[in-house]
Amino acid sequence: MLVTNHVLSGALIGTASRGPGEAFAFGVASHFALDAVPHWGDWRDRQHFLHVAVRDGLAGLAVMGTITAMAPAGRRLTVLAGMAGAALPDADKPFRLVFGRSPWPRFVDRFHQGIQREALSRAPVEVAAAAVFGGAALTLMRKRRRER
Repeated sequence: MLVTNHVLSGALIGTASRGPGEAFAFGVASHFALDAVPHWGDWRDRQHFLHVAVRDGLAGLAVMGTITAMAPAGRRLTVLAGMAGAALPDADKPFRLVFGRSPWPRFVDRFHQGIQREALSRAPVEVAAAAVFGGAALTLMRKRRRER
């Protein structure tokens, strides 16, 4: 799953959570649950992966900043914690690129790699996930604002 979709699902989790610790933990768990869903990927080569990954990483950061700014002041940390937890397991990609290794223990990397069900034909899954998670997070965030 693209990191932007992990960030959007983390925004939804953070918006629905009671506090930052809960949001972060559920965000991390959601990452692995979403990666187990068949999704877009299985890149042709390293160059193709980097072409997508760099743009997706920058989009994920932009979404994270935008949603954090949009969150009600008293909920920002919790929403940010959900997004950070949901994106954190994919820190192995930039770490490998910059440092030549993953920051995670081998068993975590093996598990993470083993649950992936990727195919280049599944781009519609990514688009649908973005629409569902983004729409749900924004709807819930608006509802939370009205409740205050």
